[in-house]
Amino acid sequence: MNPWFQFLLATPVQLYIGRSFYIGAYKALRNGSANMDVLVALGTSAAYFYSLYLTVDWIRQGAGGYEPELYYETSAVLITLVLLGKLFEALAKGRTSEAIKTLMGLQAKTALVVRSGEELSIPVEEVVKGDLVIVRPGEKVPVDGEVVDGTSSVDESMLTGESMPVGKKAGDRVIGATINKNGVLRIRATRIGRETALAQIIKVVEEAQGSKAPIQRVADVISGIFVPIVVGIAVLVFLAWFFLVDRGNFAGALEKGIAVLVIACPCALGLATPTSIMAGSGRAAELGILFKGGEHLETAHRIDTVVLDKTGTVTKGKPELTDVMVDYPDRKALLSWVGAAEKSSEHPLAEAIVSGIQAKGIALPDAEEFEAIPGFGVRAMVEGREVLIGTRKLMARYEVKADRAFAAMEALEQEGKTAMLMALDRRYAGLIAVADTIKESSKAAVERLNQMGIRVIMITGDNRRTAEAIARQAGIGEVLAEVLPEGKAEEVRKLQEQGRVVAMVGDGINDAPALATADIGMAIGTGTDVAMEAADVTLMRGELTGIPDAIRMSRRTMVNIRQNLFWALAYNTIGIPVAAAGFLAPWVAGAAMALSSVSVVLNALRLQRARVGDRGISQAF
Repeated sequence: MNPWFQFLLATPVQLYIGRSFYIGAYKALRNGSANMDVLVALGTSAAYFYSLYLTVDWIRQGAGGYEPELYYETSAVLITLVLLGKLFEALAKGRTSEAIKTLMGLQAKTALVVRSGEELSIPVEEVVKGDLVIVRPGEKVPVDGEVVDGTSSVDESMLTGESMPVGKKAGDRVIGATINKNGVLRIRATRIGRETALAQIIKVVEEAQGSKAPIQRVADVISGIFVPIVVGIAVLVFLAWFFLVDRGNFAGALEKGIAVLVIACPCALGLATPTSIMAGSGRAAELGILFKGGEHLETAHRIDTVVLDKTGTVTKGKPELTDVMVDYPDRKALLSWVGAAEKSSEHPLAEAIVSGIQAKGIALPDAEEFEAIPGFGVRAMVEGREVLIGTRKLMARYEVKADRAFAAMEALEQEGKTAMLMALDRRYAGLIAVADTIKESSKAAVERLNQMGIRVIMITGDNRRTAEAIARQAGIGEVLAEVLPEGKAEEVRKLQEQGRVVAMVGDGINDAPALATADIGMAIGTGTDVAMEAADVTLMRGELTGIPDAIRMSRRTMVNIRQNLFWALAYNTIGIPVAAAGFLAPWVAGAAMALSSVSVVLNALRLQRARVGDRGISQAF
């Protein structure tokens, strides 16, 4: 082609489309560092401006006599290929942000609020704290709030992973973006906009994908050393070819120097870590594991000790009726009277007994009399019968002979259960037990952690007998019992002083100091906001199986990063001598460089195919 025509085609590519490389190179050099923008700017500028010099010289000589060896296409193709690599990086970011897009799509668009006695449908952004919001069946809850009136079941599976709808009544909390299943709820807005649970989750995912892991800083240091060395090698190659190998052939020597600059451009090195971090944290978010930053995703793979809070973490955090031993002919009638007596009590154990009896389909009459006896139990009159439920002391006070039940009662207490004696008309009638039972997934999660070679410890403020009973059920071998809230952080520090990398897992406000002290704090997503704020990782599904999943995802991501770094550096190391020997044209070097970037991105994207199975996070190839 005519040199001027080539010039017209190449100039917009070099100076307009490629201006980002000049800007990046200027900023890097101004800060006393060198990055891949410096290499791209140097390589393409050498090819472009040398071609411009030859074009001017060709015109000066009358535009005839010889055809100059131009390199406009070298600079244009190189910029195109590098930008192609950046396009693949952008596509990787887009794919790893699907979790964020999905979460944002969960948000309600409008809300029905009551203002000045009128019901108004307004955009959800205009809801203010304190607004009374009406949520009809089938509608999304627009904001976080507290139920003021109404009862319903709410589907919270999109945020907690819990498949069963959760019953809601006055006083219960509801989360924005969950779905009201049946009854009409009136809720008081308590958190709006960026304060809602969903908005906080989106923020966590965005920060995790945008953060820079320590291993990325290592890659930056490598680039800072690598680039000046490569520039030096390119200068030496140019001088060697011009003065020794092919004396006086300026164009040939320049081509070899440019090829070295291009093949060594560490684009793949720059992509190696961020693409893996984005893919790994994005996939983890889809699986209900929220890493607050790339550094936490990296640190999690080194965990060798997991400390588990008991209540609400290993256990459900809510007492349930576990055992009923009846010594009375009419079991159903006895339980209805016991339930009626406990229905009048506000004690959490009473609520568990009532819920357990009602779950058996037994109707509860109303008590005519009720008396709560602190430290002993309750006494009530139901349908003309005197009902006593409580401790050994209560039975002794009312002269009830219950000696034959003491052995069974002690056995239940050894299992960490709270056992209570029942008497009807001052005669022993049976035994009932309540306990905070372990979550169905706790034992399986502990087994998986043990198989991974991770030490598991349970910590609690509860008494040792109850703690050890729960630990046995969950398969946990080490227990730290009767530990005060402030002591939990101290126990974590003791483990760290032994050289252990500790993950603390909890759900309550009292766990926050220990969560912040641990190398990795993991909060149960069904717990308190304070715990989630103090933690580095949030397990949204509320199950302990998220712990081994999070560690496996971290391990998988680190392996992926190391693969990327190895291939990026190996490619550069092999390519430089080939280019220096003159066996690599600059445009071929540019294509190879772009392909290396593509391979790194594609390798990182494999993390998005990780799935949770019986053995935890696995890779689909």
